[in-house]
Amino acid sequence: MMSSYLAMPRRGHLEQVLHIFAYLKKYHNAELVFDPSVPAIDETAFLAQDWASSEFGHLDSKEEVPPNMPKPRGAGFLIWAKVVADRATDTVTRKSRTGFLVWLNISLVYFMIKKKASVETSSFGAEFCAMRQCCDYLCGLRYKLCMMGIEILDPCYVEGNNQSVLANTNNPGSTLKKKTQSISYHFVSEGVARKEWMTDTHDNYADLLTKMLPAGDKRRRFVMGLLHHIFRTAPAS
Repeated sequence: MMSSYLAMPRRGHLEQVLHIFAYLKKYHNAELVFDPSVPAIDETAFLAQDWASSEFGHLDSKEEVPPNMPKPRGAGFLIWAKVVADRATDTVTRKSRTGFLVWLNISLVYFMIKKKASVETSSFGAEFCAMRQCCDYLCGLRYKLCMMGIEILDPCYVEGNNQSVLANTNNPGSTLKKKTQSISYHFVSEGVARKEWMTDTHDNYADLLTKMLPAGDKRRRFVMGLLHHIFRTAPAS
């Protein structure tokens, strides 16, 4: 968030940067662990729909794979992600921020936070564009892993915050009039129909990327979900 003010920083921005370095100094023992274990995903929370009667019926729930894809070898990976967008929290421009986290099995391999170029007037539009950006990255990641001969075990499991977005992406009969939202809907829904990814809502660690969460149990739980040993107390000497 502070990178938005590199061109014209003010004294208040410097004070916030000092707070960031003080936080890093206090919690310097955090670890980012790459765990190859397969996560326990509650597949019943991700509802599968019948897309046969929709405009995606011809896809027949089949993902497009590269024709020259090598034969998969070794153990496969499960991809899951958490995506979120805040709406108009930038008090200067009222632009939204998009953030998402991507895991391979239980290893965090990618995160992204980006300010949108335009202002979204509704949280629905901001969250839908964020979902499209996340699925766009997942599409490229799936292609890359396939071309490396790595098997993708299941569809990507994507968790978001906005119930309206999740309901629309899983609804074959949904229609949207706004062009940008309609494009995002068709892109995400086409991936759902191909079983490239599935969407649901849950505790969203990506809130750390776009929201100023106050200190408390929720923020502590989210940070501990990403970094190991960050709040570990030093052993008594």
